[in-house]
Amino acid sequence: MDLNHYQLDGFYDEMFDVAGLPRAGSKLLFDRMLNMPDGDLERRQKAAEAALLNLGITFTVYGHDEGTEKIWPFDIVPRVVEAGTWRQIEAGLVQRITALNLFLDDVYHERKIVRDGVVPADMLYSSATFRQQCHDLHPPGGVWCHITGTDLVRDSADGQFYVLEDNMRCPSGVSYVLANRQLLKRTFPRAFDASHVRPVDDYPTRLFETLTHIGRKLSASPTIVVLTPGRYNSAYFEHSFLAQQMGVELVEGGDLVVRDGHVWMRTTRGFERVDVIYRRIDDDFLDPHAFRPDSMLGVPGLMDVYRAGRVALANAPGTGIADDKAIYAYVPRIIRYYLDQDAILPNVQTYICRDDAQRQHVLANLDQLVVKAVNESGGYGMLIGPRSTKEQRAEFAAKITDNPRNYIAQPTLGLSRAPVIVDDHLEGRHVDLRPFILYGEKVWVLPGGLTRVALKKGSLVVNSSQGGGSKDTWVLADEPDWSV
Repeated sequence: MDLNHYQLDGFYDEMFDVAGLPRAGSKLLFDRMLNMPDGDLERRQKAAEAALLNLGITFTVYGHDEGTEKIWPFDIVPRVVEAGTWRQIEAGLVQRITALNLFLDDVYHERKIVRDGVVPADMLYSSATFRQQCHDLHPPGGVWCHITGTDLVRDSADGQFYVLEDNMRCPSGVSYVLANRQLLKRTFPRAFDASHVRPVDDYPTRLFETLTHIGRKLSASPTIVVLTPGRYNSAYFEHSFLAQQMGVELVEGGDLVVRDGHVWMRTTRGFERVDVIYRRIDDDFLDPHAFRPDSMLGVPGLMDVYRAGRVALANAPGTGIADDKAIYAYVPRIIRYYLDQDAILPNVQTYICRDDAQRQHVLANLDQLVVKAVNESGGYGMLIGPRSTKEQRAEFAAKITDNPRNYIAQPTLGLSRAPVIVDDHLEGRHVDLRPFILYGEKVWVLPGGLTRVALKKGSLVVNSSQGGGSKDTWVLADEPDWSV
């Protein structure tokens, strides 16, 4: 494979510095790749893809003629994060999750942050993810956000990591982190061992401990289930994978029933009481008595049991207000308000279209900005200004004018790139990073996360539903062992 004609194209590259030389943390891996026999790297890539097929590691995309079930796109060249860089990321994530949890607890109780004018009241109450039904709820230990996936990007202009968005409802992708790692340990075994990569394999154990912790007040050995919308959900593979890894039951709404003030699971042995529900269903569908009455996915009466403290839910209902993309713009102020600290991981500059002056700036500069609908995900509801047509910009201008609260805008970042295998050579593709954070007894950050990569040349959209893939993320514990 040709490794000597790799082009940086002016972007920050995760493997190579501006001189085209491998960065310190990637040098051992690059040397191993350089010394492989011709065609070996391509063969390893094909072997990894075959393994994904055999293992049934898939995701679901609707509206594609060739079918809904897709094999997870994967590139075997890992992304390397050096120990010092990770320490800053980890500290920033712990700080951010701590502050956002305090924000959630305040929002559904005293709302001091609104009274003190830090977050405007109308911004809060007009959010599609604010749940008045969650007022005065008391999750176990005061923790609302037990599982979070926070999207980070590195800007080519300054090499700084920025938080792009917070995902605090039902974040997906951690199963692919674990699958990617298993493949890479077989693909580059010597380089992996010598690089002193921090493990991710204990995530299911950590998740089980987090869920057990929030159920301790209900039982010394709480019964835990994973609640899924069903096999047609895009993340169903992950739901079943995590349930299997934790050794708990995977259930759908019809498997659970509320009786005598508790939640029960139907089993072949009769009814068994459930103490903790790791729910992978959005708030709206969780309980038809409390939210959408037409929901067939949830459990009627579940919120009454939860409010009475007889079942624990992860994440708590109502957490979506903390990942509203307009509320996101206030997170640095939220951190300062609750923790009296500056944010360790900065936000991307954000224009709130609800604000008249900021909206006029956005409308005048649509060709330069990325516009996002505040509650969309998966790369949908977006306008990438520099790559848009005049007609697309006119369409978004009308949408923004009609419903300004529903849109924010950000500068078009030059996302960092990482090398991917393209035929017989490497090419740079844009990447982001989604670390996963658990909050049980304390906040814990998985050392690594899901590096998503835009496999289409020039694309900034990393979502798998729109042509993106993933890489393994190697967080180094210390210096590589050059003697191996």
